[in-house]
Amino acid sequence: MLDHLAFEAPKVARIAGAKEDWELVIGMEVHAQVSSNAKLFSGASTTFGAEPNSNVAFVDAAMPGMLPVINEYCVEQAVRTGLGLKAGINLVSAFDRKNYFYPDLPQGYQISQLYHPIVGEGEVIVDMGPGVARRVRIERIHLEQDAGKSIHDMDPNMSFVDLNRTGVALMEIVSRPDIRGPEEAAAYVAKLRQILRYLGTCDGNMQNGNLRADVNVSVCRPGDYERYQETQDFAHLGTRCEIKNMNSMRFIQAAIDVEARRQIAILEDGGEIVQETRLYDPDKNETRSMRSKEEAHDYRYFPCPDLLPLEIEQAWVDDIAKGLPELPDEKKARFVKSFGLSEYDAGVLTADVEAAHYFEAVAEGNDGKLAANWVINELFGRLKKDSAEIADSPVSPAQLGGIVALIAKGDISGKIAKDLFEIVYTEGGDPAEIVEARGMKQVTDTGAIEAAVDAVIAENPAQVEKAKQNPKLAGWFVGQVMKATGGKANPKAVNEIVAAKLGL
Repeated sequence: MLDHLAFEAPKVARIAGAKEDWELVIGMEVHAQVSSNAKLFSGASTTFGAEPNSNVAFVDAAMPGMLPVINEYCVEQAVRTGLGLKAGINLVSAFDRKNYFYPDLPQGYQISQLYHPIVGEGEVIVDMGPGVARRVRIERIHLEQDAGKSIHDMDPNMSFVDLNRTGVALMEIVSRPDIRGPEEAAAYVAKLRQILRYLGTCDGNMQNGNLRADVNVSVCRPGDYERYQETQDFAHLGTRCEIKNMNSMRFIQAAIDVEARRQIAILEDGGEIVQETRLYDPDKNETRSMRSKEEAHDYRYFPCPDLLPLEIEQAWVDDIAKGLPELPDEKKARFVKSFGLSEYDAGVLTADVEAAHYFEAVAEGNDGKLAANWVINELFGRLKKDSAEIADSPVSPAQLGGIVALIAKGDISGKIAKDLFEIVYTEGGDPAEIVEARGMKQVTDTGAIEAAVDAVIAENPAQVEKAKQNPKLAGWFVGQVMKATGGKANPKAVNEIVAAKLGL
């Protein structure tokens, strides 16, 4: 297990106002769609991109007399998420009705958990650089159903409603106000997304709306946050505004920055911040008011009469805990220790769960550092060029592992390996068979290499004298020998023989 106390907290960035310096305080409410084939209270499909209003059960459409039935798998996914965030699991939780009226909410209320959430306090360690990390406390995770979608751009006179998302299970992951800057906020969402993908509880697809964040932003004067930490009294912090439905890391950072500067300008002008919900407009790079911020009592929460309190057994939670996968921080630490990788390379390889699995398959039976070099530089570089994901790689782990093994055995040089990689990437095939069939094996016969070196030296007596005066020019002879052998000569052997022949 990792000890967050070993990390140093990043320095708090200050924003210079016209009159004085200010500091940011940020809390996040991340809505993560539960990876499940069915909705939270019905058997309707959760498939994305289906025809409008085709994934709707009677209970989703609020037909009279239809009662919700809890999806046990969604509960299991929430518990798994809580365990992955080192959070407490509440064996007894309960559902409440959050009442508000909107066209895409057929029931006129959302079934959520306010008073008794299924998951309690946890934490996320957000890496901000080597040895530097922010510990962000998780206050709670609760289950709730999503609303539908209103569509306003299909007709100039009418709006349309698609209820496919209605009733889809969401986990609302609420953080404490521990985040202190735009970069930390984006890094927190990225780390949370990474953990959820490792756990398999949310696919983290922000483009499809499967992961979106509400960002609470406030500003305070230097020293006020420390007073809040000592007392846990929110009176020391400024009034917060919530920026709703952010689904891009870049926009999260931009929205926080512009909102903080808006608040600072108001405060320095003698005004007061009004607690409200705002939207970020990326085209104008500004936030605008959406509505005044409601409190819990404005939603008239009350226990959902259609659902009994949810009681789960500790033995069931323990079974889920036993099945947890290795999480990103632990996997990164293992890659550093087991394969001798740098913190940076291990971080790149564990950033995505599929990439981590791919690398481990390549490294099996091979040199870990060499495998990492080829996965990061050659494979990732080529996939990025082709705008492809690791899942779409035309080179399998077994094929890339085969190339790495051929390099390690000395059958091919690094240069030949790059040519071989290109062949496998575009045409496929077994690397070892391709090397044999196309005569790509590097020359390791020192006699043949020595003959090639002698020929180059004999043909270039003037260059020999220069090299003896300036040993750096020996590289020219190495290049000529490699050229003469079609790049097949073992570079290490060539260097050694050239140096010996020139008396360097």
